[in-house]
Amino acid sequence: MFDIGWGELVVIGIVALIAIGPKELPTVLRTLGQYMAKIRRMSAEFQGQFQEALREAEVAELKQQAESLKSTVTDFAKIDPLADPPKAADPFADSVAAQTGEALPLPEAQTIATEPVAEPTVPASAEAASPPPIDVSLPEPAPPVTNADIAPAEPAPAETEEPQKRAGSGA
Repeated sequence: MFDIGWGELVVIGIVALIAIGPKELPTVLRTLGQYMAKIRRMSAEFQGQFQEALREAEVAELKQQAESLKSTVTDFAKIDPLADPPKAADPFADSVAAQTGEALPLPEAQTIATEPVAEPTVPASAEAASPPPIDVSLPEPAPPVTNADIAPAEPAPAETEEPQKRAGSGA
């Protein structure tokens, strides 16, 4: 709050000691501390009330937005798109009306006559041209792995005789 350093506090303490006196200084400091505590409590209470008022205002605003959204949604629910479709507007009517200054009437909606359409038929030649079904046999599955497949192989006996022949020929 205040930008008071240790040096300023020492000067204020010395002036207070000289002005008030050493006997009454502790009671003055105690009273000053009590007033500061009351001021802080009042400040915290005011801030709490202010924050509560802000929250209530926000809640009221959110309720108002929710009500407007709800009314908009119910308005959309009342619309029946098949009951009365809007008439097609001429895209050039606005530009012509702007040039002449007169409003042009919108054309009436035209109905299009539709005739029932027969389902397409598949010619016999298309049925005959279909590819034949594929009939391929699958390979047989591999046999399961056993302990004999995993066991280490034994060394060949020919490998043990070769070092002895080499030792005899070199002597």
